[in-house]
Amino acid sequence: MRIALSTNWNASRHEQGEALVDEILALGFDALELGYHTTEALAAGVRRRVAAGAVAVDSVHAYCPVPIGAPHGYPELYLLASLDEDERAMAAILLGRTLSFAESMGARAVVLHAGRVFLKSLFGELHTQTLVDALEEEEGATDAPRYQRLLAKALRRRAARVGKYFDGFCLSLDALLPKFEKAGVTLCLENLPSIEAFPDEREMAMLKRRFDTPALAYWHDMGHGQVRENMGWIRHADAARELLPFTRGIHIHDALPLTNDHLPAGQGMIDFGAFGFYGSDAIIKVFEPAQQVTRKELGEALRHVRQTWGKGVKPEAPLPV
Repeated sequence: MRIALSTNWNASRHEQGEALVDEILALGFDALELGYHTTEALAAGVRRRVAAGAVAVDSVHAYCPVPIGAPHGYPELYLLASLDEDERAMAAILLGRTLSFAESMGARAVVLHAGRVFLKSLFGELHTQTLVDALEEEEGATDAPRYQRLLAKALRRRAARVGKYFDGFCLSLDALLPKFEKAGVTLCLENLPSIEAFPDEREMAMLKRRFDTPALAYWHDMGHGQVRENMGWIRHADAARELLPFTRGIHIHDALPLTNDHLPAGQGMIDFGAFGFYGSDAIIKVFEPAQQVTRKELGEALRHVRQTWGKGVKPEAPLPV
């Protein structure tokens, strides 16, 4: 079972890309996801390792390498799903640069944080932290009346605004997806652990109906999915299974209530046995742990996932995207 590791885990500890790659391979991983903390200097060393056949790059997380002038890597430096045309244009430029880099590295996918539906109004701002604070006061009881009222208000406000974000995003995809098709690289939209995040599960399905091309797919982040369940927005395993037909890849990490994610697999509340369908070779699998996770913890997590998804479970292969 081929599993990659995000270079966000160790990019800050290395100045040479060769050393970064060697550390990851020594842990037993088979490939890389080049994360958004990858600098031009690190990328040069990784490219040398790739050219020598020492390692493969399965995916690249936008925006990568770190854009010139940016103080550090950040996946939402510009949002492609924005109401501001200039911001969408900048996001498209940087995404095009990421695509060229991904193609040159032999990557199969580019992972993108698409955007956010901002919920500020004259009557105050609603955001994910508002909901987290309210749910903490209710000791995690998502059925508490006060939390349900606040959640319903946030969802109403989001529903009233998302149409404009959707339309602007589709305009951007009209121009970008032919480039991804030509390159043979899939643009993957990642689920995020916030109420503002675009697209949500329903909107992702709508986008796939509109853009019937293998150049666009879903990327399921398991830790983010668990946070969304902890907040009462989805049933994690059910949502993952429903989106499986057009899922290209996954980020693997664990989570604890309410929003403590990027933990090593096996140290949180995710039942990895319920996600055996991700064992399919058609799914790009990437560990995405926090930087402070130790080598020992990573090794144990890797063994946990390999054993859990390799116990004779016949993975359900997704349909072609």
